[in-house]
Amino acid sequence: MKIKPHNIVALLGVSLLLVRCEHNVVAPDNRSFRELTSFEKQLVASDNSFGLKLFREVAQQRKNENVFISPLSVAMALGMTLNGASGETYEAMQNTLELAGLSQEEINQSYQSLIALLMQLDPRVEFQIANSIWHRQEMAFEQDFIERNQTYFNAQVSGVDFNAPGTLNLINAWVNDNTRGRIPQIINEIKPEHVMFLINAIYFKGTWTYQFDPAQTKDDWFTTASGAQQACKMMHQKAGLHRFYSNQAFQAIDLPYGDAGFSMTVLLPHRGVSLDSLISAFSPENWAAWMNGFTQQELALAMPRFKLTFDMMLNEILKKMGMAIAFTEAANFSAMYQPGGVLISEVKHKTFVEVNEEGTEAAAATSVGIGVVSAPPYLRIDRPFLFAIRDSHSQTILFIGKMEYLQ
Repeated sequence: MKIKPHNIVALLGVSLLLVRCEHNVVAPDNRSFRELTSFEKQLVASDNSFGLKLFREVAQQRKNENVFISPLSVAMALGMTLNGASGETYEAMQNTLELAGLSQEEINQSYQSLIALLMQLDPRVEFQIANSIWHRQEMAFEQDFIERNQTYFNAQVSGVDFNAPGTLNLINAWVNDNTRGRIPQIINEIKPEHVMFLINAIYFKGTWTYQFDPAQTKDDWFTTASGAQQACKMMHQKAGLHRFYSNQAFQAIDLPYGDAGFSMTVLLPHRGVSLDSLISAFSPENWAAWMNGFTQQELALAMPRFKLTFDMMLNEILKKMGMAIAFTEAANFSAMYQPGGVLISEVKHKTFVEVNEEGTEAAAATSVGIGVVSAPPYLRIDRPFLFAIRDSHSQTILFIGKMEYLQ
């Protein structure tokens, strides 16, 4: 009789972003941070490269739809899972995550130090990363796998009764707590073949460095790619110095949070340039050149309130990106469970974001089963745009999305 493989489910990245506007403008501070190590720089470059590729694939499948993902949380949860992979499965996952050239020890140590760096980057921004592993209590998983994730990812590890009615609520409660109630549920059921859930949660809460004045928010129009007009609430900032970038394809503005440790970067294609064509140009080289090209410029800004929810099963995309073997019976997760027969059954990603005068709020959950002419210039974001939330020191992309229409 053929034995059905055990399934590991990784909830890759439950993340929440909340940013509020204050009534007083607070200038960024001049704190300095330690230089990233060569391995940390390589890890960030790998995560961003993976994140841009993942975003391109998701956007390709979800044409004319809004998209919002957290590349960091997906990469980090897969990074935990990588500690249990061996042989061809390990190589496939390592290559998909763009981590070739780094040893597992270097990967783990770099994630450990990156987590610590991000969580203390800005005292006016609350940024938390939490990881957990939930497994069937009757199964003996490799102690080295458990200890690596406890040591380097600070993972909470719990062996529980997967058959008990309360276990589903227990795991979802952890997700709920670590997203401040924004994602109350990520697991709908625990199937008999499920043996493990790996969960990553990211929470971000901060204030805009420079406020939008609620009194200046006006009724306005947002024009979709099809030409349809949607009524919206357009927020405004008076002319002031902003980090601005422009090329032949788009204009971009970088809006800092808190003491400018984190920012939202908005990319607005010029009229006649589609989001898809801009996304197709997303490469690590182009992204780095764009992000390094910002200069201070006096600018007035109009930006709509927006809100979206997004969810997607990432299995097929990750298979296409090169780690198909991890989803098959040929998967080798013997470093996680020596007897074998373990595979990833699903990768589910779920997100939420809202931007208004009070700031930005976002949440993400991923389940993996085992030319300006005015003076001063005026940037009006009234048509489809791209946006990313990133940290200004390591340049890690925390969230990235596109708004085709307003929800």
